Amino acid sequence: MSPPKLSKIELELMEALWTKGALSIREIQETFPEAKRPAYTTVQTMVYRLEVKKVVRRAKKISNAHIFEALISRNVAQRRLIDDFLGLFGGRMQPVMAHLIEAGKLTLEDVQEAEKTLRKLAKKGGSP
Repeated sequence: MSPPKLSKIELELMEALWTKGALSIREIQETFPEAKRPAYTTVQTMVYRLEVKKVVRRAKKISNAHIFEALISRNVAQRRLIDDFLGLFGGRMQPVMAHLIEAGKLTLEDVQEAEKTLRKLAKKGGSP
């Protein structure tokens, strides 16, 4: 089963859990910069939605505060986003790569790292 789609704010909440580990709702809220900090109730609602989506769970309870932890990794969430994004291009990577090259956002180091990964896949018998 593929991981559920996550909204931008859901990804921001998940980032707090991926970076800092298990947190309470208040602790998640406090990871946002003060100027852009959502209300406690907003964070609470979003965390409960993430719980329904089965991407977080209540790990324990301290006093009256539930502590939540991530059930999916950052890598899994990123792969879902990338797959969805490539779907906009019919699954073709070439237009994305062309844009990255033209915008100067793809470095020689990036290309060399990609080549190394492709070589590893080829040795394992995977299809690049």
